[in-house]
Amino acid sequence: MPTVYDVAEKAIAYFGNDAKRIQHFVKVHYFTSLIAEREGLAPKERETLEFAAILHDIGIKNAEKKYNSSAGKYQEVEGPPIAREILRELGADEEAIERVCFLIAHHHTYSGVEGKDYRILIEADFLVNAYEDALGIDAIRATKEKIFRTMAGTRLLQEMFM
Repeated sequence: MPTVYDVAEKAIAYFGNDAKRIQHFVKVHYFTSLIAEREGLAPKERETLEFAAILHDIGIKNAEKKYNSSAGKYQEVEGPPIAREILRELGADEEAIERVCFLIAHHHTYSGVEGKDYRILIEADFLVNAYEDALGIDAIRATKEKIFRTMAGTRLLQEMFM
């Protein structure tokens, strides 16, 4: 089974000199890990979630090439095949690969969130996006009500932005 460091090295190599995208996934991974720790995720579930956090935007390059857009819906389509290839190459088990691909395929879908891992990923991604996109307080409050459910994620959002 690969480590999060193996997955991160593959993602860094994939993004190459795109430091902005690398910095983004590193931050999302950190917040994911922090929230997962505070929410008490089991080790196996946490490891799979951390793989997903590292690879969550891996489809963005193909989305930009194919659709001339980095929109979340295109990332959700283009990301899973790349993640699957990376994780298989590293020897990840199929159950973990399938969950990572599911999470990537839904990380911009805020309705029908099933599973604490899914919730944590979208919360962590929002924490980073809110800063990187310089969202206003009204947008942050609206998103807090719409997607934030974990105690740890909500506390981070409040401490960072409110």
